[in-house]
Amino acid sequence: MTAGRLQQIAWTGLSLLAICVAPWPARGQEETPPKVAPVGKFLTIVSPIDDRVLLRVSNTAQQLQQQAAKEQRPAILVLEIAPGTSQFHHVQALSRLLTSSQFSQVQTVAWLPETVTGPNALVALSCRNIVMHPDAELGDLGRGHPLEPEDQQIALAVAQKRQNPLVSTALIRAMIDPQEQLWRVRLKTKKGDAEPIETRAVTRAELETLRSTGAQIEAAEVIKETGVLGTFRGSTARDLEILVTHTADSRPAVAELYNLPREALREPPPDRDTQKARLIRVTDTINSLQENFLKRQIDRALGAGTHLIVFEIDSPGGELLASINLAQTIADLDPRRVRTVAYVPEKALSGAAIIALGCDEIYLHPSATIGDAGPIELKSGGMFERAPEKILSPLRAALKTLAEKKNRPVALCEAMADRSLKVFEARNRDNGRVWYLSEAELQQSAGEWITGPQVREANGELLLTVDGRRAHELLLAEKPVSDLDELKVRVGLPASYRLQPIEKTWVDTTVFILNLPPVIVLLFMLGIGCLYLELHFPSGLLGIASALCFAVFFWSKFLGGTAGWLEVILFALGAGCLAMEIFVVPGFGVFGVSGILMVLASVVMASQTWGNLEPNADLKDLAKTLGTLVAAGGAVAVLGLALGRFLPRVPLFESIILSPPNQEGGNEPTLAPRLLTQSPSAAAASGAAVGQRGETLSMLRPAGKARINGRLTDVVSDGPFIAEGATVEVTQVTGSRIVVRQV
Repeated sequence: MTAGRLQQIAWTGLSLLAICVAPWPARGQEETPPKVAPVGKFLTIVSPIDDRVLLRVSNTAQQLQQQAAKEQRPAILVLEIAPGTSQFHHVQALSRLLTSSQFSQVQTVAWLPETVTGPNALVALSCRNIVMHPDAELGDLGRGHPLEPEDQQIALAVAQKRQNPLVSTALIRAMIDPQEQLWRVRLKTKKGDAEPIETRAVTRAELETLRSTGAQIEAAEVIKETGVLGTFRGSTARDLEILVTHTADSRPAVAELYNLPREALREPPPDRDTQKARLIRVTDTINSLQENFLKRQIDRALGAGTHLIVFEIDSPGGELLASINLAQTIADLDPRRVRTVAYVPEKALSGAAIIALGCDEIYLHPSATIGDAGPIELKSGGMFERAPEKILSPLRAALKTLAEKKNRPVALCEAMADRSLKVFEARNRDNGRVWYLSEAELQQSAGEWITGPQVREANGELLLTVDGRRAHELLLAEKPVSDLDELKVRVGLPASYRLQPIEKTWVDTTVFILNLPPVIVLLFMLGIGCLYLELHFPSGLLGIASALCFAVFFWSKFLGGTAGWLEVILFALGAGCLAMEIFVVPGFGVFGVSGILMVLASVVMASQTWGNLEPNADLKDLAKTLGTLVAAGGAVAVLGLALGRFLPRVPLFESIILSPPNQEGGNEPTLAPRLLTQSPSAAAASGAAVGQRGETLSMLRPAGKARINGRLTDVVSDGPFIAEGATVEVTQVTGSRIVVRQV
């Protein structure tokens, strides 16, 4: 054997050895060629179905078919069928369109998030596939009554066209005839087969025919008895392998079933030519006051019949609780009635990023930034520290909810708040769909997703913050826009359309002014000062002014979002207790202490929100609130001292204010001459004793003057006010305190 032959054998052996020991790809990690993503569209069918609905479905199907042919991709039209009542002839026309050959290249899918009965159910039966919510129901074409014979033939014709292999004539008969009994049978191809290969829904007559022909029936069960029209729940129909292709919980889940892009989830308003759009600017720091102001703007836009709301967001963020509440309000808007778009020209950070995630679509300027929504705590020395897990958990839960509602990668949204989260690009093993998942999500997928490179912005060290281009690459936002004019074109508005912003009303401006700390201090000063003056000389007007000041305070807090009826009721109870202490139960006891505590508690509760996610945010707000109250209290104390010293010398008030009769000074106000016939003295000097009677020389409210035992005496009423000139009797003498009651 030559040396060359030996060398050839050696190389061959090494090659075989390399092939034998080469690692096999792990199960589930095979690189399968991705399927072509289809073009698709969701369309909501609302009742009543008429010619406009028919035209809209026809136009949409035609556009999809043309786009699919041009791009060499399959086309899917998902009809979300809402419950309601329609005329049978209109439903028949739509059914004929869906089962005709005119749009044979478009796969029609009926999506039923709610129960659909009556003629509208025929639209779902005419589609090639049916997807239902597990708890939704479908059937009962006659709404409790048998259909007319000609309408029955129309319904049966749908099953005979075999658009949907899971919809049979037996199922249709069960839905239109209450006397029809429906069976589910499992058939074998030949005797001895271990597993059935076919499941059918048949009528009683069809079952007897199968038995008479010798068909191998493995099992048969009744799934609909006589006496009722057939109605089938989504989960039940899926288990029985009839009627329903899939079950899903939401519209994004349906899109995922058919590998539809996110753009397919959005549908234009029914009347696109009459579409109304409004602009709402979010430019200030987000807090409870700003949250409620923006909610009022949203309500005004909806009240004006707006179909599209553009939120122009340019904010560094603010309070996380207010931001989450506002984002959830936007996300909960019915997408079939109003479309929400976030436009970020410069930045949407922290809470502002959360608000943007609540919108249906996000458009950023290429250099704009979004992200960094994590709660932080400021430590001594000005150092920032990551928030504890108990604060981070509810924030991540809120971001997950928003991401799932708007069909965005959950892991990337959570990475905006959790810097320790690592996110990877992943490709679906079956359809080639690209998505972004965390390590935990990849492990739970059981090989469904093939792990790709790690997202560099979510590497476990920093909070996710990206610009407009990168946000589009990560499926967080749409393709960037350069300005507002380009945004209008992208969202389907004419270039000449004037996107009118919703401005502040005088109510909004007033609320913002009234919530400024100096204005709050002024309101408290005026309220307490007017009350102080009212107690010195009753006029009624000052009491009304005091009540008005407190009413304005609570009104501003109501619209500012920090006060509710609890605070108002608590304040009213506290004021009532103080009135009881002053006018009914003299002294300072339970009513007085309870009243003061309830008034203070109501004011503090109305001045701030509670439950903020930022560490120690509630304590900081409480310190500011107490500081405002202390400033107002100090100002009122100074004002009270000044009024007590100088008010009796004011000519307008000197004849109204009571002052001690022994005061010196010619300009000092004094009691009437008849009240000065005798000097006041203590109880012992007056000789007043229990049981003695006298006459009041001034109104007891509850304290005043009375003549007892021939002497002028200070007395206190034991209950209600006592008018001047009334006969009174001494009921209690304690030191210098003499308590009397009216005889």
